[in-house]
Amino acid sequence: MNRRNVFIAIVGFVVILFISYYYYQLIMYESVPGENKYRLANKYLEEGDYERALEVFEEAILMNPSYKAAFLGKGITLMQMERFDESRIAFDKALELDENFAEAYANRGILNDRTGKYEDALRDYKKALQIKPSLAEGPGWLWRFLHNVQKKPPTIADRAEYIKQELRKPKGERLLRVPEIDAQQKMYKK
Repeated sequence: MNRRNVFIAIVGFVVILFISYYYYQLIMYESVPGENKYRLANKYLEEGDYERALEVFEEAILMNPSYKAAFLGKGITLMQMERFDESRIAFDKALELDENFAEAYANRGILNDRTGKYEDALRDYKKALQIKPSLAEGPGWLWRFLHNVQKKPPTIADRAEYIKQELRKPKGERLLRVPEIDAQQKMYKK
């Protein structure tokens, strides 16, 4: 066999693997009603098109009212739109569907943090980390590369520790809000 034939065989094998994986993913996602809508809504959320994201998350929820990830996405979107009361309802619904949904606790913690409910934020952060300790790692290098984030952003573990330290101080000495640092905090998805 010459080099050309070996190269063609390798490329063919890779193409077959890619196509197989693609069809496997397609079949898997079709088995969960609302998954395709959820993924589309996440795309809009990441692009900052919150109105469209909210609309598509609602469609996913209509297709599958027990789809906890769609409620999580809806809650994140509403939080980004500063519709905090509605956001809390969505996070609470996700937690009603799965009381061990760590990402919902993490994001509700972020919501509580943003709205000045620091004790509640700390409680939610701790619960999220108890259920899923890997959340303490934050976004991985691949996510940071794809989103052009060079410095690792603070995690909920970092924020929980900071809040804990600040709450130990007298009220007049606490510094719980630093907008330029707080804006770096990332959302947690499934």
